[in-house]
Amino acid sequence: MLDEELARIRAHRNNVHRYRRLLKTRLSALERQFIERRLSEESSALEALTSQTFPIALTMPATAVLPATTGAAP
Repeated sequence: MLDEELARIRAHRNNVHRYRRLLKTRLSALERQFIERRLSEESSALEALTSQTFPIALTMPATAVLPATTGAAP
């Protein structure tokens, strides 16, 4: 089951990369609008699937400050 979910994540990620590459090319307004909509849909699907597959995310609080190292041994 995990293999299937990882394959789906890869497919969504590849689609996101493909749409981003396409946006760097010359497109008509209609094509650009379509690709931007698809990019948004794929990004949302990727985010949902990733958070469902890997529910625990280790995040560092924005206010956390790492101690400065002086280079001296303790």
